[in-house]
Amino acid sequence: MSLGHGGPTSDTSVAQKTEGGKEELCLYSAPAVRTPSVQQLSRAAAKLNLQLDEEELQQFRDVMQGTVASYQRVDQLVEPVPPVRWPRIPGWRPEPEENPHNAWYWRTEITGAPSGKLQGKTVAIKDNVAVAGVPMIDGSRVLEGYVPEYDATIVSRILDAGGLIKGKAVCEDMCKSPSSFTAATGPVENAHMPGRSSGGSSSGSAALLALGEVDLAIGGDQGGSIRIPAAWSGVVGLKPTYGLVPYTGCVSVETTLDHVGPMARTVEDVAVMLEVLAGYDDGLDPRQIPNVSAQNYSSQLTGDVSGIRIGLLKEGFGLMTSEADVDDMVRDAAHRLMTSAGAIVEEVSVPMHHDGLGVGWKGFYQTSMLEALARGFKSRASDTSHTLKHLMLFGEYMRETYGGRYYAKGQNLSRVLTQAYNNALQKYDVLVLPTVPFKAPEIPNQDVSIKEFCQPGFKVVANTCPFNLTGHPALSINAGFSHGLPVGMMIVGRHFDDVIVLRVAHAYERIRDSR
Repeated sequence: MSLGHGGPTSDTSVAQKTEGGKEELCLYSAPAVRTPSVQQLSRAAAKLNLQLDEEELQQFRDVMQGTVASYQRVDQLVEPVPPVRWPRIPGWRPEPEENPHNAWYWRTEITGAPSGKLQGKTVAIKDNVAVAGVPMIDGSRVLEGYVPEYDATIVSRILDAGGLIKGKAVCEDMCKSPSSFTAATGPVENAHMPGRSSGGSSSGSAALLALGEVDLAIGGDQGGSIRIPAAWSGVVGLKPTYGLVPYTGCVSVETTLDHVGPMARTVEDVAVMLEVLAGYDDGLDPRQIPNVSAQNYSSQLTGDVSGIRIGLLKEGFGLMTSEADVDDMVRDAAHRLMTSAGAIVEEVSVPMHHDGLGVGWKGFYQTSMLEALARGFKSRASDTSHTLKHLMLFGEYMRETYGGRYYAKGQNLSRVLTQAYNNALQKYDVLVLPTVPFKAPEIPNQDVSIKEFCQPGFKVVANTCPFNLTGHPALSINAGFSHGLPVGMMIVGRHFDDVIVLRVAHAYERIRDSR
């Protein structure tokens, strides 16, 4: 099997003896790391507010030659990468006629094991998740031309469980939008009402499920990117407890916020997929704790939630952006659980609900992708969406002006917010609120002003983003339709109690579908 490679290549390889007598393969090529010029050091000194004359800069350059030699040695060593166990074809970019909602980025067909929990199930992989030999752009022109040489851990687990991967689903530009119109490949249309947003950033994953093109999909969530598209597309999407599902081989947005998880049309399919995805990844993902493990979630979907206490989160309703029909539909959906299945539903208040990049961790680093990103941002940063440019500009301003002060304070405050939810979850088994306080809006024209392009995204994440900060499991399920558009209900549980979230969602699903 021939796989594309996104990283540097070398013309020559030799085996050399180590001190222990073992052979190791070293790749030799032109120097990958060059000693900086005096001019380059001068620019770096100016940026660091260092006043150095040319003679001093030359002396520092001489000292750096030894350091550069160490980097060159690192470049020559062969790094371990996750294994690729299942053969595949590179696939093809679908034509518009076979991709009317623009939800597929790339089509392929990768057959996994002949048996397993996902045997016979078709799967779409969000395009921020590495699939070896298959192009990946993460929704952005910055990564065009990159082909991973490794499978993400969750891709290997899907194939080992018998899943059939049908391709890569479109995601938003660098996954930096909760809407569905920032991807380099164009807007993803809502499956229920063309011209409306399908939600983001897992826009293609949700649309493909709603269209019935696949049985299961992978989504990624840093501020609501599984739950928002699930809500606006009328499917089920679970952001698992932080660290339950390994993020190894997925493009990181922010290490402390990164989640990846299952999406499907039914709660049972989400539960079965979680059984496959969850569990420790042998130290390759710093987000995980060593004893994290999967449960048999699907066997616990009994439909019985008698005595379960459900807290309607007061601050999740009645926002400035809330639509009354959305609030009413979610309240009604929660109360159906009380009257039909014996759950107890009460209002609870967490006043801090709306108040609320790691660099240096041990685990698997995607070096070829990092190099491709560096190259892409150097040459194609101007080709990114207005949303991504806004985040880059403001982030650089805050970093340069205030250092890490507000990031650090935000991380400190996130512990206070976590405790506030934990206090509410001592009395209630789950919290319930609208996933998004309003229905899917229209996709704007591409020639609107920058303000009109960027602003819609700020309103979407009000209810979803806090649970990325705190890491609680949160699931969106369809609560019904209003004016032809889906409304999502979000169910939030205690850390690593994903099963109770699935149980409540499954009980509601049975009640909803029986009516």
